[in-house]
Amino acid sequence: MSLSVAVVAGLHTAARTAAVDRLLAEVPGSVVLHHDLAAAAAGTVVRTVRDRHGVVSTGETPLVDDCACCALREDLVPELRRLADAGTTRLAVVELWDSVEPKAMAEVIAAGGLTVTSVITAVDPALVLPYLGNGDDLAEAGLAAAATDRRTVADTFARQLEYAPVLAVADSPEADDEDRELLAQLHPTARRVPIGHGGPAGAHAPGPLARAALAGFDVEAAAAAQHPACALLPQEADGHGVSTLVWHRRRPFHPERLYAALEDLTCAAARSRGRFWLADKPDVLLHWDAAGGALCVESAGPWLAALPEAAWEMVPPVRRAAAALDWHPRHGDCCNHLVFTSPGLDRDGLAHLLESCLLTDAEYAAGRDSWRKLPPAFDTLLEV
Repeated sequence: MSLSVAVVAGLHTAARTAAVDRLLAEVPGSVVLHHDLAAAAAGTVVRTVRDRHGVVSTGETPLVDDCACCALREDLVPELRRLADAGTTRLAVVELWDSVEPKAMAEVIAAGGLTVTSVITAVDPALVLPYLGNGDDLAEAGLAAAATDRRTVADTFARQLEYAPVLAVADSPEADDEDRELLAQLHPTARRVPIGHGGPAGAHAPGPLARAALAGFDVEAAAAAQHPACALLPQEADGHGVSTLVWHRRRPFHPERLYAALEDLTCAAARSRGRFWLADKPDVLLHWDAAGGALCVESAGPWLAALPEAAWEMVPPVRRAAAALDWHPRHGDCCNHLVFTSPGLDRDGLAHLLESCLLTDAEYAAGRDSWRKLPPAFDTLLEV
């Protein structure tokens, strides 16, 4: 029997537990591996393996370089290989601890020669907006995976949500149409599988979640889909008081005017992301990633238009394809493509503010040599 591995993630612990219990009940020969990082401050990570009847084994693994996630990585693959070699387990469900992100773990498992058949993030729709709006550091919430963990609740939750092709959605009595619409607009391509409010009472025929857990997963394609140059961003949408604004322009931002507007732009939506083009750095593709009232801006390398054609062969095909779909005869793939999703979004006000940050006609006409001389307002943010 070949071993399939499904990764189940999520900061919404009750929803995650319900999803895992459902998989245990619906897939014969399945087990769950869970590494509890709550005691990491004491120097150990506790591993539990259980099946539908209860705990099969427990163990401890020491921290690696004071990093609980590193200890998880060191311990996880050998445990999965042990299950694979025993030949009695059909599905190993890796239930990640609250703040552990599925991308890194799926890549570790695949690099270990094992087959990841699904990545699932469990979600309570009523908690989506509160978690997206939570700018607290994970450490403040008791959820840091290492002493050096500087992530926030909001950005961690956003990455957990957007990486997974399957969302296990709890039937939360507190959730309303706005909550469900926000979830749908944040990740429109995800398969949303209802899991009920609690785990199933007993074994029954495999349902949609069990089928999704065994459906197959492409780790490389999932990584490419997260790259800002070719991420499949949400489309324009409106419903139940929630809106998504897609803003696409072929003119670069003026660095000082954009920098002055960052706070207003960051707070305008529960979630915003995409790529943008700064006039003083015209060859650099910049990544915009905002949640919880905080913005992360970083370089994602050069635009393809800035590379000699000989270097294009070094670029992944998915990146070349994305650039080709968006190619402009004068600017190539250089553009601003930002997406804002939120309840109560002020579309007109947001669009007007963004437009005001672009180069004026006169500034644009002055050309790239002139653009490069503009004040480098983003150097501190980019740590240049």
